[in-house]
Amino acid sequence: MPFLRIQTNRPLPEADAKSLAARSSAVVAEQLGKPERYVMTSVETNPAMQFAGSDEPLAFLELKSIGLPESITADVSQVLCELVSGETGIRPDRIYIEFTDAPRKMWGWDGGTF
Repeated sequence: MPFLRIQTNRPLPEADAKSLAARSSAVVAEQLGKPERYVMTSVETNPAMQFAGSDEPLAFLELKSIGLPESITADVSQVLCELVSGETGIRPDRIYIEFTDAPRKMWGWDGGTF
């Protein structure tokens, strides 16, 4: 159910991108209390990106999940910023995160919806 997309303008070696995808999968599962077998992550590196008029290292994260409570987004933001910053060297003030609570009927899986 949860999907985390990480986009960064930093080039990362493939092994580092795979490591970030794996570590973020475990973090999302833990933070949301969901089985990791339902978590999907994606790491996209090196697109042309700008933030605050600069192409200094930055990241944009999108976390979508069914039943994502607003009450935990600040804590999840802290944990994801620390993870991405630690793995990429990007300053936390150059990381944006968009949270989306997806309605069950708008999330498909295995030929149906939740």
